[in-house]
Amino acid sequence: MYTNIVVGTDGSATASKAVGKAAEIAAMSQATLVVVSAYRPVPEERLRSERAGAPQDIAYMVNREEDVGRILEDAKKLAESVGAKVVTESVDSGPSEALIDVAERIGAELIVVGSQGMTGAKRYLLGSVPNRIAHNTPCDVLIVKTDL
Repeated sequence: MYTNIVVGTDGSATASKAVGKAAEIAAMSQATLVVVSAYRPVPEERLRSERAGAPQDIAYMVNREEDVGRILEDAKKLAESVGAKVVTESVDSGPSEALIDVAERIGAELIVVGSQGMTGAKRYLLGSVPNRIAHNTPCDVLIVKTDL
């Protein structure tokens, strides 16, 4: 069984499916689930200029770091609702790098990712988070079918 499981989220509905599946596995195996959200900080001068031109109802979306706390809190509630023991981490990095780095640092035996973004020509040109993780991590990878 697993003792440490890593799952990533960007707050989307498809990512929530992956979080839910990871939480079920963590609860069944009594593992610690580490929910990770990656972000890239926005320089302060760019943040000010984008907020100035943004409509009031979406101005909050400009500061990604603030969003990460809400995203992680929502994912934690979801995972705890099925009985998982949860830890959250925000990481200043790209998504695949963040998940791999956290998994390596904590000695995770499993990374859970959603399948969103694994289809079409863009995958072949740019790659995908699940693909990069599957080819660059030393632990098991579960790709949850999230695009249904």
